[in-house]
Formats: sequence, structure tokens, C-alpha cells
Amino acid sequence: MTCASCALRIERVLAKQDLVESAIVNFAGREARVEIAAGADAEALVAAVDRLGYHLTPIERHADRPDHRSYYSEEARRQWRTFLGAAALTIPVLVLAMGPFEGRAVEAWQALLILPVVAWFGRQFHQAAWARLKSASANMDTLISLGSVAAYSYSLWAVAAGEPVFFETAGAIISFILLGRFFEARAKGRASEAMTRILELGAKVATVLRDGDEQQIPAGEVIPGDLLVVRPGERVPTDGVITEGATSLDESMLTGESTPVDRTVGDQVIGATVNQQGRFVMEATAVGSSTVLHRIVRLVEEAQASKAPIQRLADRVSAVFVPAVIVIAVVTGIVWLVMGGDLTQAVRNAVAVLIIACPCALGLATPTAIMVGSGRAAEFGIIFKGAEAFERASAITTVVFDKTGTLTYGAMTLAGVEATDSDEFLRLTASLEAASEHPVGRAVALGAESRGIELLPVTDFENQPGRGVTGIVDGLRVTAGTSKFVADEGLLVPERLELAAREHAEQGRTVFYAGWSGEVRGIGSVADGVRPKAADTVSQLHELGVSVEMLTGDNHRTAHTIATELGIDSFTAEATPKDKAEAVARRQQSGAVVAFVGDGVNDAPVLAQADVGMAIGTGTDIAVEAGSVILVGGDPALAASALRIGRATVRTIKQNLFWAFGYNTAMIPLAAFGLLSPMLAAAAMATSSVSVVANSLRLRRSTVQ
Repeated sequence: MTCASCALRIERVLAKQDLVESAIVNFAGREARVEIAAGADAEALVAAVDRLGYHLTPIERHADRPDHRSYYSEEARRQWRTFLGAAALTIPVLVLAMGPFEGRAVEAWQALLILPVVAWFGRQFHQAAWARLKSASANMDTLISLGSVAAYSYSLWAVAAGEPVFFETAGAIISFILLGRFFEARAKGRASEAMTRILELGAKVATVLRDGDEQQIPAGEVIPGDLLVVRPGERVPTDGVITEGATSLDESMLTGESTPVDRTVGDQVIGATVNQQGRFVMEATAVGSSTVLHRIVRLVEEAQASKAPIQRLADRVSAVFVPAVIVIAVVTGIVWLVMGGDLTQAVRNAVAVLIIACPCALGLATPTAIMVGSGRAAEFGIIFKGAEAFERASAITTVVFDKTGTLTYGAMTLAGVEATDSDEFLRLTASLEAASEHPVGRAVALGAESRGIELLPVTDFENQPGRGVTGIVDGLRVTAGTSKFVADEGLLVPERLELAAREHAEQGRTVFYAGWSGEVRGIGSVADGVRPKAADTVSQLHELGVSVEMLTGDNHRTAHTIATELGIDSFTAEATPKDKAEAVARRQQSGAVVAFVGDGVNDAPVLAQADVGMAIGTGTDIAVEAGSVILVGGDPALAASALRIGRATVRTIKQNLFWAFGYNTAMIPLAAFGLLSPMLAAAAMATSSVSVVANSLRLRRSTVQ
């Protein structure tokens, strides 16, 4: 495919085939995505496209997907070699045409030198034009072929008729377009680099344990169930679960976050992450295209292959552009011939119209921006699941957050302790709580361990669900639980601890009491810890001019505490999943464009209701179905980053379309009125396409954090 009209024609033919429900053809990505009903014949699709003069190759597995970067690198080399050959013959002709050289001999030399430029180095244009003609269609190759052949043929006639010749124009058209295609291919290769770089992060070899021995095998030969050894500095070969050892992993390739994360026995690890310290053994659970790495790439490629609504206008224009240009060129030639009687000028202007109007830039405007934007977002752990998500994200006016698991960790942590001897209080209380399976108990035990407190054994442990626990620790009968529970157990609560408990509760924390020997010795509180970047996220969204709200199923007091701490504009507490969806719908009815950020587990209804559903995807649940944007790694700050990259991408698309439309709108009249020579038209047309791709490439340097 060489322009948007190629892609559109293929798309329409595919969509008309039996049992095809939808078809999208991506010009920049060289890919067709076709949704078919059961019983459809893929070979029939191949045959239909072959009849148009193109070739369709079904992709059976993810491993079969084309390597865009390699393709465009080879394409750039091929176009450069072709350009050098064409330029080597065209430059002498330009010298002859512009110098003080006249006579039939000079014209004959020009004709001989330009013949291979038009016939050989420009054959790709003629072959493509002929294939389109056989299927009664036209594309930009048709315009280039017509323009170069018309210029050369007219010049041959002019030699015999004694009229002025412009062989150099035919050579310059071919040469400039070839140079433009070289730059375009090179730029497209850079635009597709992000996905190739991500795939290249995968480990090449793996150390597998078989029959007690360690063996080095290619990573691609690992099968689910294999036990793999990963040493410090090595990449994790594939997705799996740690069965022995502990480590810190650099997961920046997945989440964009450079801070290492700790992993131990039972934790999931992701292929291509880097082991920072500690040898560990893991069991492989997913390999090949089932891994998180490949699923990320697949999601991004699906987004790149989809079409944004803004592209539909460009598609409609491209559908009629080439035939309309041919008509305009013919009319231009006739008008000049009738009005001035100068055949040379008439042909020159008609050829200039043919060349300047090639709709290359129009076809590249949207897909190249989506390609670069989605690749850039993926590098920061943001996955847009379709081109439409970029447009929606760019228009967001309100961001609504779920609380638990989004702004907070979704797990209790020890928030505070009030006791005469905090270490002694925690040693006895946490030892008792460690025997409990309750979330509060686990939070207290982990909090004590993080403070370096060694836990003691417990005997005679008793658990009363919803009330508290008792047991013998270091010879003392320790009681921990609610205020009513410790009172029922006969423990007195000092007034100072009652006041402290009230202060902790007012901060939205869950309070527990603990004591021994007839008296409560201290109180502690646990809370769902706020993520470190949550407050900064809210601040960033405000800087973007976006209002921030929170919906949570938690109680009003806790919700008020979190909202106040983070600077959230408004909140709704004690909301069910249905309540959340209805709340978002009310905001939409009032004119807001709403993004909802949730964990994707119980937030599916509201994620679907929102204009943009941003699903927090941590670890292996990367392919969450709900929502149109996935924030990998669980960092809420990615919500602001997603809006920035969405705005930057849509802004780039609009700039590209403005340039492409404006360029053709301005240049066609100039060519028709004789103010633009065919040579300059060829150079300008090539520059137009390259400039659009180059503008899209600026997204690779965009700031999203």
C-alpha cells in the first residue's frame, strides 16, 4: 500500500466479503484486522485482495507478526539505492537543461539519460498504477506514473516538433518521490520501534532444573511447569511463581517505575523483568504469546491497527481524491491550451497538479500519530486499547477515582500505636495477632516485623470472629480486639487511651485495643494506606484543568479523611457498583466527559459507563476486559500521564491533518495557475509526507509524567 486510498479500497473490498462483520486496514501499520463469523474462509479474503493487485498474508500466531522495524529498514535501504541511481542520471540532465546547451544532440542525451529513470527506477510506480488500473481504481502511484510518463512522452514529441522539452522534470519527479519514500520509510521504522524494543527485552536463555541438574536452554523452549533458576543480573525468562528464595525485581519495562519491588515465595514474577539481587527458583506458568510481555504488545498493536473517529474524515476525502485530481489535471491542461494555446505550459501545469495532489500525507496523518503515541504510552505502563481511546482521553473534564486498590493499596497496614512502651506492646500484641487470619491481625504482625520486633510463640489461642483474640504470650494472657471485647474480658481502659482511640478513629482508621493483667496497655490503629503518589496525582490533574472526584464503598468518615488528605474536590461514600455507574451517568448528563479509574475487579459497570475507563492492571491481569485504558502497575499517577499522552497524540493528529488538508488546498490552485513547476511539486509532495511522519515522531519525546 502506498497511500490512504489503497488502504480504503482494500478495507471496502474485505468488508463486502461473505461472513465478514468488520474490516479495518491500517496504512502505516501494513495490517488488516478482519472480524469474521464462524465458517468464513480466510483464503477467500486473500483471493479478493489479490484481485485488487495487493497481497494479503494471514497471521496465524503472534510469532508470525511482521517485524515493522526490519521491514522499514530494508525498505529505506531499497529506496535509497533506487534514489541514488535515479539521481545519478537526473543531475546531468538538470545541468544540461539549465546550462547554455542547445540543439538536438543535447535533447537526445537528455532523452537517453532519463529513459532508465522513468522506465526502470520508477517502475514501482508504473507497476502499482497498472495493477490499480486493472481493478478500475487509482492511487497516488497512478498520479506519479501519469505525471512522469506524460512529461517524458510530451518531451519526446516536442523534440520532433521543435518545441521546448522538459525531460529533467520527468527525472526530477521520480527522484524527489524516491527520496521522499526513503525518508518516509526511515521515519516509519522509528515510529514502530517501541514495540520491537519491548519484545527485545525478553530473555534469550533460561536455566532450567531437570533431574536436579541446571541446564541452559533457549527461553523459547521453556514449557509451563518447568523450574527455572534466576540469578542476580539475569532477566526473568518467562511468567511464573517463585518457589524458593526472595529477590528485588526491576519491573520498569512493565510499569515505567524504576524503583525495584520485593518478591518472595508465592509471588508472581513477570518475564523480561530484571533480577536485582538474590538467587531464586520459579515455576513457569505462561510462555510465548501467553506472557504478559506479549499480551502488552498485542494490546498496543490492536490499538495501532484501530481507527480513530477523526480518521474517518480523511478516509472519505481519500476515497474521491485521486479520481478528482486526475479530472482537475485534465481540466487544467485543457483550460491552459484553450486560453493560451501553449501546449508546453498546458502539459507542465497539468503534470504539476497530478504530482502536488498526491494524498500521501493525508493517509499518514492519523495512523503514524497513533502508532508513536501508543508506543510511547506503553513505555510508561499505559495501554490504550484502541485509537478511539486517545480522542476520548483528550477531552476528559472529570476524573473519578475508586478508593480501595486505586488511591489506596487495598490492604490494611499498621498506622499508629499509643502505649507507654510501644515496643513491648507490639511484641506481645503482634505475636498474638500473628496467629489470626484476620486482615487487622496480619497488618499488626507485619507492622511489628517491619519495625524489627521479633515475634514470640503463642499458646491457648482463641479467636472470636468480629470481636477479638486471646492467648498466652511470654507467660501473660493477652487480649486484643474491639473496645467491647476487652471490656467483656475484664480489662480496664485508661481515659488517655480512650481519647487516643477517638483521635485515631476520627482519622478514618480502624482501632484495636490490647492488654493484659486486668488493664488495656495500649491501642493501635490500622488503615488502608494511601499510595505515595496519590496526592501528587490529584495535583497534576488539577494542573491539567480536570476536576477530581472519588467514589467508594467505604464509610463516610474514612472517605472524608482520604478526600481531605488528597485534595479531592468531592466524594461519594458507601456506594455500590451500581451506585457508582449511576453517579458517573449523572455527571455525563450534566455535560462532563468522565474518566473512571478503578481496579477492574468489581468496577466493571462503572468502567464501561465512563467515557474512558482506566483499569488498574497489576501483574498478570494486564488484559483486563473492562475499560479502554490499562494503567499497568497500579500507580494512580498514570491517570494524569494517560490524559497528557492522549492530548498530545490528538493534538499531533490535528496538526497533521491541518497540514495535509491545507497543503493540498493551497498547492493545487498554485499548480493549476502555473505558479508551481512539476519539479517543485514533486519536492513539495515528498516533503509533505515526511513532515507529517516527522511531526508524529515528536511524540517519542513527549513528557507524560
